[in-house]
Amino acid sequence: MFIGEYRHTFDAKNRISLPAKFRKELGSSVIVTRGLDHCLFVYPKTAWKKEVAKLAVHSTGSAAGRGLSRLMLAGANEADLDSAGRILIPDYLKSFGKLGIKSVIAGVNDRVEIWDETAWDAYTKQIERDADALAESLA
Repeated sequence: MFIGEYRHTFDAKNRISLPAKFRKELGSSVIVTRGLDHCLFVYPKTAWKKEVAKLAVHSTGSAAGRGLSRLMLAGANEADLDSAGRILIPDYLKSFGKLGIKSVIAGVNDRVEIWDETAWDAYTKQIERDADALAESLA
């Protein structure tokens, strides 16, 4: 399980270091794809296989299912962790996430998310403000 948030920066080659606490569970190769809320989702391969199975159920039935499948599957990229724990983020994914140099890497249960630092700060302020109402709506 991935938890916590960490601030990291991209280097000049579009590589970002993943937190040391995440690396063992992530393995030597990960899947990076377009996520929701304009962040990137990073999955260990075992979790990615489960995600693909969930997407497959909806991939042909509805327009929403096809769209989400296309967003996540066509946008997916396999990335190897180098000896420093960095992964290369392709330009099209970095552009989708509107990622600048400063980013936040957040552990979210079965996946890791990569956010632009400014977008993350704004998002968490909103979620913190609305937390009580969100909890109420899920109860």
